[in-house]
Amino acid sequence: MRSRPRIAVAVVVLLAVLGSGQAVAAPRAGSTSLASLESRVLVDLNRIRAAHGLGPLRLNPSLCAAAAQHANEMLKDGYFSHDSADGSAFWQRIALFYPDAHYAYWTVGENLLWTGASLSAGRAMRMWMASPAHRRNILTARWREVGIAAAYEQDAPGMYAGYNVTVVATDFGARH
Repeated sequence: MRSRPRIAVAVVVLLAVLGSGQAVAAPRAGSTSLASLESRVLVDLNRIRAAHGLGPLRLNPSLCAAAAQHANEMLKDGYFSHDSADGSAFWQRIALFYPDAHYAYWTVGENLLWTGASLSAGRAMRMWMASPAHRRNILTARWREVGIAAAYEQDAPGMYAGYNVTVVATDFGARH
């Protein structure tokens, strides 16, 4: 009998604010700098996990596709949530890319963040590690794979109020 899916979720909302109350705009993020951010996030995640005696996470293309779809949808539609724009739970969205069929064990988790300021992988890791729920996801021993996506939108709509915004999504998973 298949076990029920196990899920974990964490969110960080980051907005650098000046004394005037206006967000600091991030410099235009090109695909090269976003790819560099994604690869550094993986390196830093695995460095932190190793420091805690945990195995490394392997980059999984299906989880990367799930993370990229969600990061881009949130920016395009101007919202920030683990739930998809249609209201479906994050694990249902991830399952479309990273199916649970034919596995006795399937579990996923997600960390998200957005910022209107410049972002490095080190800064993302410091913020996530300072948050108990994000830290728990990063240090969950059962995760074996991860998908990482960084997306950027100039003049982002909706809740981003027209600021230049970077969103990072990390989708964690294990199935066997």
